[in-house]
Amino acid sequence: MKKGTILFSLVLLLTGIMSCNAQQQDETKNPYYKPTDNSKIALSDAQWKKVLAPKVYNIMREKGTEAPNTGPYVHNPKKGIYYCAACGHLLFSSETKFDSGTGWPSFYQPFNDASVAQAKDNSYGMERDEVVCARCGGHLGHVFDDGPAPTHLRYCMNGYALHFEEKK
Repeated sequence: MKKGTILFSLVLLLTGIMSCNAQQQDETKNPYYKPTDNSKIALSDAQWKKVLAPKVYNIMREKGTEAPNTGPYVHNPKKGIYYCAACGHLLFSSETKFDSGTGWPSFYQPFNDASVAQAKDNSYGMERDEVVCARCGGHLGHVFDDGPAPTHLRYCMNGYALHFEEKK
């Protein structure tokens, strides 16, 4: 491997680690991040902007996305639970996570029926099903019908819209 390639890989790895740490630090300062609270939450964009990291805010409130293979959790092999990065709502279990080869964390089903909601997304000249947090309405990603059995669904999520807690 060339020195330039190794250096570039190290920079990408360190950037990802620092981004994950920054995301977790911002979540601890977020008074709306409550994994045990299932009540709906409606905040203004200004309120969200104060407590979410810029990348998380862009994805969850402005419906942005991260480039493939750049967000956290796409290759996370650990067992545990994925929560909404904005409000802490229970979203997915690692038991339903699979490698879709798309560059984003993918799951074949939400944790339960109250975890996520869906809305039509006709942006970019496509018709897709947007997936949002059922508690705060934050944009998580999209769901497609090309996933594995038993559901044949692929919940393609933005890693920065998720917070992972490893099973102990």
